[in-house]
Amino acid sequence: MNYTERDKYGMYKGSAGPGPALMGADTLIGDNVVNSQQDDLGEIKEIMLDMRSGQVAYAVLAFGGMLGLGEKLFAVPWQALHLDTVNKRFVLNVEKERLKNAPGFDPDAWPDMSDIGWANQVHGFYGTDASGGMGAGAQAGMGGSGAATGGMGSSGMSGGTALS
Repeated sequence: MNYTERDKYGMYKGSAGPGPALMGADTLIGDNVVNSQQDDLGEIKEIMLDMRSGQVAYAVLAFGGMLGLGEKLFAVPWQALHLDTVNKRFVLNVEKERLKNAPGFDPDAWPDMSDIGWANQVHGFYGTDASGGMGAGAQAGMGGSGAATGGMGSSGMSGGTALS
């Protein structure tokens, strides 16, 4: 199911409405994620908000396993994701084999996502700016601004600008 099918309020029907510049978070949960090679990388399970800055910090990506068993969760910095409005899914430019080595966690043992060391590790893996989400910028009281600097991708949607 994609975000247009989860649209409870009809906000994406027709040409008027907020999408794709602004999207309802609950309509994005469950969206598929692929890479540029069209490999299936999983689906968005949750969207994590940085309550200090008001920005989207991470999307939680579920990858691997079958029927939810044995799957691993990954915090993917919001600026690493690009919304593909044509195919109604997200694109994450990481090879499937490399994703297997990403900093992940078990669904029953979530990390402290506000920990600066953890945030730096995650952002380092994806090559994104740690000051734009939870961790370094938020804990230093700066509020984070990195997510607001993302450029427009080929899908016409930035991973940080319009969706944050």
